Amino acid sequence: MSEIASVVVVFLVLCTSAGFGLYIRPRLPERHRARETIELMQVTIGLLATFAAIVLGLITASAKQRYDDAAHDRRQYSLQLTSLDRCLRGYGPDSAPARRELRSYTAAVIASTWPNEPAPAGIQYPDTAHMPRIGASPVLGLLMNDVGAEMSRLAPATTAQARLLDLCLDQYKDVLHARASVIEDADAALFSPFYVILVFWLMIIFLCFGLVAPPNSLSLITIMLSSSLLSSVIFVILELDRPYSGYFGIPSTAMRDALSAMLS
Repeated sequence: MSEIASVVVVFLVLCTSAGFGLYIRPRLPERHRARETIELMQVTIGLLATFAAIVLGLITASAKQRYDDAAHDRRQYSLQLTSLDRCLRGYGPDSAPARRELRSYTAAVIASTWPNEPAPAGIQYPDTAHMPRIGASPVLGLLMNDVGAEMSRLAPATTAQARLLDLCLDQYKDVLHARASVIEDADAALFSPFYVILVFWLMIIFLCFGLVAPPNSLSLITIMLSSSLLSSVIFVILELDRPYSGYFGIPSTAMRDALSAMLS
């Protein structure tokens, strides 16, 4: 809802800026409405509009890249969890406590990150009601530490088991690195002051639109359509900037597939 409210505010601000320009234009002295002045403003508007388009394109591409990175890291994370569980399964029955902790951790991640979806059933995991939806969670960190503690208690009986345990420990380190990447992706966000400055630039452009636009219904419709278009672009940027919620939220499919593989 905050993103929708922000977009509505931007739309109203841009329309108000253009309306203010339309209001003051007929009240300006005649020398300020000369043809040369209008032509200069049109050139200036073109320059400002081009610059704003470039900035909007860069911000959109940056937000899309951050979203793609977050989705990729989440998929990699789920694959690392699945690989660790398979390695522990191959070690033998002694790894059952570590696998149990790993399943509990994965289920807790699903329940806390996607609270609006059905929670994993048939698995014991801590209460996720007060866990943060994104970012680092102390409870989840302790669960992951418990996985490593259980693995450290394993005592290989054969050379093959010793080698397999070394492989599992290496994969556990990969899981920790993947987890850190996911947390870092979730914490990345659009720089708010820059967003405010961008909206201010658009306000200036629409004020100029109002100063040069003829006072008729077609001009008003064009300005409103332009405001709607720019507001929709900002809406997409804000939605992509929060990868685990909203219309473009990263789905829980990969993590649920990892959990299903652990239970199979």
